[in-house]
Amino acid sequence: MGSPDFSVPILKGLAEQYNVVGVVSQPDRPSGRGQVMTPPPVKQLAVELGIPVMQPVKLKLPEAFEQLTNWQPDMIIVAAFGQILRQNVLDLPRLGCVNVHASFLPRWRGAAPIQAAICAGDEKTGVSIMRMDAGVDTGPVFYQADKAIQPDDTADSLSKRLSLLGRDTLLSVLPRIINGNLEARQQPEEGATYASMLKKEDGHLDWSASAEVLERKVRAFNDWPGTFTFWKGQMLKVRSAKVVPGKGSNAGKHFIHQSAPAVLTGEGGLVLLEVQPAGKKWMSGRDFLNGNADWESFSATGDTFID
Repeated sequence: MGSPDFSVPILKGLAEQYNVVGVVSQPDRPSGRGQVMTPPPVKQLAVELGIPVMQPVKLKLPEAFEQLTNWQPDMIIVAAFGQILRQNVLDLPRLGCVNVHASFLPRWRGAAPIQAAICAGDEKTGVSIMRMDAGVDTGPVFYQADKAIQPDDTADSLSKRLSLLGRDTLLSVLPRIINGNLEARQQPEEGATYASMLKKEDGHLDWSASAEVLERKVRAFNDWPGTFTFWKGQMLKVRSAKVVPGKGSNAGKHFIHQSAPAVLTGEGGLVLLEVQPAGKKWMSGRDFLNGNADWESFSATGDTFID
């Protein structure tokens, strides 16, 4: 069970060593400017491998459970599936349900652990191979492996590394789990944190925060849900940024730093290195300024004109 790019190496690794009888993924969804219906990456791989695929809107639907029962799985492996497994599904496979979770549990349980770790400024994260229970990432853990977070990591770059780490870690311990030779240990509640599911509106940049916090948010939300501010009443998306010393305490005030647009924050300044104005393609901050020479005349706080 999985949906995004994170799950792909894990499915591929499993299919090379085990008989994968079926794949459960999220439904196809509209994507891109044309809103073309697009299958999840895991479905695409499953089709290539000739593995049957089920895409229930809700896993709790009776027909979904009927299909799972017909597959008669010995074990269900979950990796970024995106839906909650009810108790009847957890109890179905004789060897249980095993989750590949992209954090060093109990830190960052929940739907967006990679983004949360970058936003928080964590120096490292990891993957946890755990037995699933009725809670959200609260089950006992078989094995964990850590991975350093680089200063320039985005959610995309870190996810790719954790995906490979998750694949390798799962495949190395799976024989011991199957044979009952690896004990799963209960997670401590001390140090537990939760990473909620992200929404598009979470990407709004609040200039009262520090530039350091905002720069981490830009990286953490790259490439989804993305971060944005407003320019002349329209959304201005931001894909990369850097921290510089500020020039005052007026958070939201625009200035120019080395020919690039910048904004004062609650502490320091944030230079917008790559942006996308409404209805246009991504461009460098320098190119954006070429067509917006009045950048310094406005404030990002309420998008107001400064006389």
